[in-house]
Amino acid sequence: MKAAQAYEITDAALEDLAAIVAIYNSTIPSRSVTADLEPVSVESKLQWFEEHSSDHRPLWVVKQGGEVAAWLSFQSFYGRPAYNGTAEISIYISEKHRSQGLGSLLVEQALQACPRLKLDSLVGFVFGHNEPSLGLLRKYGFEQWGLLPRVAKLDGVERDLVIVGRRIESGPIYD
Repeated sequence: MKAAQAYEITDAALEDLAAIVAIYNSTIPSRSVTADLEPVSVESKLQWFEEHSSDHRPLWVVKQGGEVAAWLSFQSFYGRPAYNGTAEISIYISEKHRSQGLGSLLVEQALQACPRLKLDSLVGFVFGHNEPSLGLLRKYGFEQWGLLPRVAKLDGVERDLVIVGRRIESGPIYD
């Protein structure tokens, strides 16, 4: 993963939000990464941004030469206390930085952070036709934990949502 060594992973700062949103919006036309059908605004993502914290549910950016190349977010799962040991991860990579090992770099970093974040399970929600993302997560031991058949309609095509998950055996069991 030689190329990934030139990248720096840091907690996202407010000044990174425009780049985060631009990367997110760039994936919408593919109809394989997000269920949003139209671009979102920076203002509409401000509350989402503020829900992240480096010690509980981080939002990381990967930068190269000061430019945001990718990002990963941890989101609380289902919003109830019994699920505090589980987080949903989302990864988005700018088009010009894809296929350079950044997805692997971010998943590895996320797995290493789980004990510090008191997480014992990670989950992802991935469209069934998004094989690159499913393949990346399978590479790191994520398994299919659920399937929601034909729950999304993208340009008239019904799509499955696959729920993948991985237990973090070295992480604490959250009470």
